[in-house]
Amino acid sequence: QVQLVESGGGSVQAGGSLRLSCKYFGTTYIINTFNCMAWFRQAPGKEREEIAHFYITPYTTYYADSVKGRFTISRDNAKNTLYLQMNSLKPEDTAMYYCAAAGFGHSCGGVPDDYNYRGQGTQVTVSS
Repeated sequence: QVQLVESGGGSVQAGGSLRLSCKYFGTTYIINTFNCMAWFRQAPGKEREEIAHFYITPYTTYYADSVKGRFTISRDNAKNTLYLQMNSLKPEDTAMYYCAAAGFGHSCGGVPDDYNYRGQGTQVTVSS
């Protein structure tokens, strides 16, 4: 089995930066089946939205228009960790942030069900 654990959330003023981490643990052969990894977020009263993902092979990235140019998704294979660097944060970025991974039988999609491994989330609050 595989677990994904997010960290790095917190409170920050508008214009500030945060870097979220998603450490993944588990069976090596399952982790080796990951073909896509993503970040989602969910604000109160809103649906969970995918804000960034990347295909592992070939390496391609996707960003939602709302975060393009401000957020960067990356991965450190040696540390089994997925990152989301968030710059120029805005109050509308306030949400619970979740990481996700698509293994065998799944792939990048845009909705949480496209990913068969998901974390529990970390809260980001941006004040004006």
